[in-house]
Amino acid sequence: MRIVFAGTPEFAVPSLRALHAAGHEIVGVITREDAPLGRKRILTPSPVAVAAEELGLPVLRANRLAEEATAWTAARNPDLGVIVAYGGLVREPLLSLPEHGWINLHFSELPRWRGAAPVQRALQAGEQRLGVTVFRLVEALDAGDVITRDASDVAPGTPAGAALTALAASGTDALLRAVAGLADGSLVGVPQQGEATYAHKLGREDGRLDLSASAAAVLAHWAGVTPEPGAFVLVDEQPVKLLEVRAAHGSDLVSDDRADAAVGSIGLRAGTAVVELADGALELVRVQPAGKPAMDGAAWLRGRGGAAVAR
Repeated sequence: MRIVFAGTPEFAVPSLRALHAAGHEIVGVITREDAPLGRKRILTPSPVAVAAEELGLPVLRANRLAEEATAWTAARNPDLGVIVAYGGLVREPLLSLPEHGWINLHFSELPRWRGAAPVQRALQAGEQRLGVTVFRLVEALDAGDVITRDASDVAPGTPAGAALTALAASGTDALLRAVAGLADGSLVGVPQQGEATYAHKLGREDGRLDLSASAAAVLAHWAGVTPEPGAFVLVDEQPVKLLEVRAAHGSDLVSDDRADAAVGSIGLRAGTAVVELADGALELVRVQPAGKPAMDGAAWLRGRGGAAVAR
């Protein structure tokens, strides 16, 4: 197949490399423009741009799939368009330009979690079974016919970054099966079944943890917002990012008398910083106080005299 590929972040790179390794002719790669990164705001190419140039593929940098992208794609006469986390919508006339249209590798079991942050929202909701779906693009959001899909379980507390990395790798199998099936005519797609839910983009305030919730809910919330936008609590009205946490187990870490444990109180137990929750506790393995570098949670707490209150 002659394929135009559109993608931007690191999570799209395994798909590009898999299609190339499978022998498909990648006639062009569209990715978003170089963006300023880091404290010095240095213009940096996207991970997909870097990978495409390593593979010797022609690259178009464009923040919208509009007239320029349409003309550039038309000149390459693709059989199929493949999009993975590009960060923009494909509309007509580009949508109908390739002979086989466009397909998308989406990181959920559609129609559940359509939208921008499917893995993050699924984890935040406490789901442990995560999926990928390859579907035909239509003008409605993530609503096209399903061609292939896969799913697997993750452990509670698996952060979204790690879950996305795993799905990006395992999802290449579903993508390659979809492309092969479209090429030989064995797969045409079936309509999505079930109730649609939406995974809205996360903002900074989505990262604030509600410590009055159950331990399972707090851990799930933390997982869904880690590493971005980042989980945090307020200590003395200042945000403290919780970079790494885990459920506290055992008598050395969990208070014997839950009635006396104030929700949000943080103390040292067995050399570990532990925050009390409504029905359990979390270990604060690594934290980042406002304006300071990341550090061991216990070291941070010792610097505060061994105790703190979070809310």
